[in-house]
Amino acid sequence: MSGARELLTGWGRTAPTAAVVERPSGTAEAVAAVRHAAARSLAFRGLGRSYGDAAQSAGGTVIETTGMDAVLDLDPTAGTLRVEAGLSIDAVLRAVVPQGWFVPVTPGTRMVTLGGAIAADVHGKNHHRDGSIGRHVLALTLVTQDGTVHDLRPGDELFAATVGGMGLTGLIVDATLRLIPVSTAHIVVETVRAPGLEDLLRLLAEHDARHRYSVAWIDCLAGGRALGRGVLTSGDHATVDDLPGPDAMDPLRFEPSVRLRAPRSVPPGLLNRTSVRAFNEVWYRRAPGTPHVGTQHAAAFFHPLDGVADWNRIYGPRGFVQYQYVVPLDAEDAVARSVRLLSGAGGASFLAVLKRFGAEGEGMLSFPRPGWTLALDLPVRSGLTDLLAQLDRIVLDAGGRLYLAKDSRMPAALLDAGYPRLDEFRAVRRRIDPDGRLATDLSRRLGL
Repeated sequence: MSGARELLTGWGRTAPTAAVVERPSGTAEAVAAVRHAAARSLAFRGLGRSYGDAAQSAGGTVIETTGMDAVLDLDPTAGTLRVEAGLSIDAVLRAVVPQGWFVPVTPGTRMVTLGGAIAADVHGKNHHRDGSIGRHVLALTLVTQDGTVHDLRPGDELFAATVGGMGLTGLIVDATLRLIPVSTAHIVVETVRAPGLEDLLRLLAEHDARHRYSVAWIDCLAGGRALGRGVLTSGDHATVDDLPGPDAMDPLRFEPSVRLRAPRSVPPGLLNRTSVRAFNEVWYRRAPGTPHVGTQHAAAFFHPLDGVADWNRIYGPRGFVQYQYVVPLDAEDAVARSVRLLSGAGGASFLAVLKRFGAEGEGMLSFPRPGWTLALDLPVRSGLTDLLAQLDRIVLDAGGRLYLAKDSRMPAALLDAGYPRLDEFRAVRRRIDPDGRLATDLSRRLGL
């Protein structure tokens, strides 16, 4: 197998670098590619949905894992699924939902591989109750850079370094996941708007106690008494009795489709203060002022942007940065300061999502910890570097951290302060990869 040199970026379409990309057609070829890659560095890539440079390796070899996509075993009695790690969460859901099962954790897109999800220890709208995906991984197979195959389980040191380890311990070949039972492919959804940040934080805490899933959208351009106003959406898996007649006829149908496609070329500046302000006003006003309960298909509830192919193009040719932090639960002031900063700077974040995290993640570099997490999509524009530096200071002062799977420019000092198990992770890395063969643009930039 011989790959070609390609230019790679993350989903944010910034900082492209070139590497030789290998696309093995299955697990055996992928393992052989690890053992025989002769480049100075080796990295792994799934569907390319890390926002920054986590799945790039300038001048090295990048093994794309999407050819490793077999369902190995679905145990309907135990509710467990074993699959090759290149299978997407989209494909997993299409396979298991019709049989009455759902993934225990899903991020905001189905278009990620299971191996990538484990490497980032992804979280979802249910973190306050169910934790991140690493908590639900029962076993995984890892091939380290020397070709050694490791069968890992929770409690193993190498398991803890791999979950959330951003692909820097080796190639995840397959994984066994604990599923959750469902009787429909729908969600009972409660929606309500909050006139300000204090109300939004209070409602999130209240809804987390009542619902499995919850998330809030924030208007980052509103100011004054409306600072931090938003829309809270909470949900639970629906039963057949919850569904209207047509949906009840085929309650486990899961066949989502792409409805729209972003144009290949989008003019710079389409998402600006004026356009985002107009969108925010409409989005806020269309939400009910008192709680409204209805049903939604799970695909619409969990993955609304998956209905728009190549939606990352709407940010224009310069791309965008996604910035996501978590600060402790008693640091509500840090959330208020950051929202106030964005509002004052006119930070046109088309998507600003607030959630409440539960327990600490399973891995040494897992992002989640008990606290408030805010994710922002910010177009690359003049002044963005200074704005992000000010956000960094707020996060650092609050004792928070940034998400490696979203990062494209984190200062190393923020990494050192935010991840208390960093030295432990580096020690494992030195032991299993003494020559530093596994390397990504992110790992070199941050000294991982």
